[in-house]
Amino acid sequence: MIRIMFVCHGNICRSPMAEFVMKKLVSDAGCGDEFYIASSATSTEELGNPVYPPARSELANHGIGCAGKYAVQLRKSDYDKYDYFIGMDTANIRNMNRIFGSDKDEKIYKLLTFAGRGDDVSDPWYSRDFGKAYADIEEGCKELLARLMK
Repeated sequence: MIRIMFVCHGNICRSPMAEFVMKKLVSDAGCGDEFYIASSATSTEELGNPVYPPARSELANHGIGCAGKYAVQLRKSDYDKYDYFIGMDTANIRNMNRIFGSDKDEKIYKLLTFAGRGDDVSDPWYSRDFGKAYADIEEGCKELLARLMK
């Protein structure tokens, strides 16, 4: 089983969007049983809060639900439980390395690197462009899945 943790700052917009986009992609590909997919935050600001309503609406626009998801924080102990930690931006990568102390097994990646891009996933908390964030996330997740299926 491949275990993936998507990570962003608060776990109410980008990382839960990535979690549920990826769950749909693996389900549609008929390999959902081969994956365990979750998401978490590097901060404590939103812990216990549900997916932010505009992010939830953007997912719904694409036929994806996220009911029951509440923000949780990434923990040092998660490092040994997952194969991949996928951050949405450079700050997430820095904070994951701080939380874990290191990335000795090279498990930390930035999502859009799988799409051949070095930039960050657009942050809709600031831009208010949830469609752009969804497009970035979908592109990264599709390429991540293609890589994992090779």
